[in-house]
Order: sequence, then C-alpha cells, then structure tokens
Amino acid sequence: MTARNLVLALLVLLLPLSPAAAESYPSRSITIVVPYPAGGPTDALGRLVGERMSKALGQSMVIDNTSGAAGTVGSAKVVRAPADGYTICVGQLNSHVFGPAVNNTPYDVAADFEPIGMISISALMLAGRADLPAGNVAELVAWLKAQPQPGSLATVGPGSPPHVWAVSFGKQTGAKFQLVPYRGAAPAIQDMLGGRIDLTVLEASSLVPHVNAGKLKGYAVLSARRFPLAPAVSTMAEAGFAGDEMPFWTGLFVRKGTPAEAISRLNAALVDSLSDPALAKRITDLGQELATPAERTPQGLGARHRADIEKWWPLIKAANIKAE
Repeated sequence: MTARNLVLALLVLLLPLSPAAAESYPSRSITIVVPYPAGGPTDALGRLVGERMSKALGQSMVIDNTSGAAGTVGSAKVVRAPADGYTICVGQLNSHVFGPAVNNTPYDVAADFEPIGMISISALMLAGRADLPAGNVAELVAWLKAQPQPGSLATVGPGSPPHVWAVSFGKQTGAKFQLVPYRGAAPAIQDMLGGRIDLTVLEASSLVPHVNAGKLKGYAVLSARRFPLAPAVSTMAEAGFAGDEMPFWTGLFVRKGTPAEAISRLNAALVDSLSDPALAKRITDLGQELATPAERTPQGLGARHRADIEKWWPLIKAANIKAE
C-alpha cells in the first residue's frame, strides 16, 4: 500500500458514521398497535407483554388502541407504517384470520405481515344456559335437532369465532342455530344467565365463573387440552367431536419487509419476557395458556397463522359470511 492510500484509508476510518449506520435497533420508542378497545383481553396482553419487552429492549413501548372491523382497522395501520420495526401489531385469531376473511381489507393478511412470535392461547368454551336438558355435547346435538326452531347461539358479530364455529359444527352434525349477534361478551352472557339465549362460544375465562357456580352449563372447550380453571369440562375430542377445535391464539406481527435484525431483536425480547415467572403468572391469571417455546418463534406463529387461514377461509367463503 502506498503512503497516499494509507492516508486515505486512515481518513475513512476517522470519518463519523452516518446516523443510519450508527444506530442500532431499537434506538427509539416502539408503538404497539392493539386493534381492539382498551380494557379487553387483547389489550391486557399487549400492555403486559409490552411493559416487560420494553425492559429487554431498553426502549419504551407505546400502546395505540385502534379498533374497528374485527381488528382490521388497526392491522391496516401497521401495514401503512414504515417497515422499520418501530410499529408492531398485537394480532390474534379474529384480527388476523376471521376479520380479513369477512371484511374488505386494503392489505393481504397472509402476505403483508411478518410474525414475531406467539404470546398465548386462550381456550374457547361451548356453554349453555343452566336449564338446558342436554348433559353433554352428543345430547346437545340431539336436543338441537329435535327442536321445532333452531337453538339460539350468541355471537359477537358476523365472522366472529362463535359464528364460524357454529357454521362448522352445524355442517359436521346437522345441528341448526339461530345466530344472535351481540356487541361483546358481557351482554351475551347476561342474556344467557337470564335464560334468553341457549348457547354461546366465548373465551373460557369469561364463562368459567358462571359455569363453576352452576349458573351456566359448560359443554366442552375448543382446545386440545382441558381448561385448568374448569377441569370437569371435556374437550371437543373427548366429547366425540374431534376437528372442531379452535385455539384462540394471540401473537405479535410486523409489516412485511421489516429488517431481519429488528424481527430477531423483537423475538428475543418476547421470549425473554415470557420466560419471566412474574409475567407468566399474570398472563395465566387472565385465563391464558402460555405459548410453547416452538410457538414463540416467528416460524411457529407463522405456521399457526397459515394453518388457520387454510382451515377456516374456505368454510367462511362457502358459507358466504360477510361483515355487516
């Protein structure tokens, strides 16, 4: 190397790095879009995980509740944001599978998001009013078929998990339902407690207090395992109806094109957070089951997301389920 080239090389080394090169991710606060109103289970998970992840990342996590259209309004906000890892989304079965299937979204949910990792799975439960004569799922099917009018089933809107499950279960068994939409789980449960609605499918955590008190009947959980807070309630497979499971998962997503380094850092922070016993207890206290180590990876959440789209979208389209 000539003296001139040596001087030039030294000068290059002494030049200050550009802002982009000097920054390492994350260098500022991160926005977590929760596509549902504050106070609900998705919001609670987002806040709990975001608070713990901020410690792992060394940056604040700002919650942005942008709700509407089964979670698709908030999800669209993430797709419109820069693909830089500073806007992430709390997504779940409704917002990232059912909602995009029944709403006209300005994005392709299967192609426009990158998974970070799954947080937890919430069991859904099939429950009925306390005075229903059926004692198990098989008897319930027989009772539904014997009624002159379809049994009423509370949903939380067109294309919601209770609606899609009822269509699937009816197709499998021949049972017919009169679907009654509600604006949320609370009013649906109140009408069930009052004997005005026969059945519903909702998160087990919201039904268990009433089931354990004998005010509602728990027929089955739509999961592979029994719900710890209601161990006497069978799974659908144990009741003889395998294939009607509907695990209600929640995870974190970013926009497609986000740098791999950012996704890796976010995933590492999520895994670290879920390994914290204090956070794990708070999540399980909400009636959630922590994702397994394999499900906490981008690959694990991505596989679950694709599998549910492949399972439920053909059924939704064949039944012509549309948002109102």
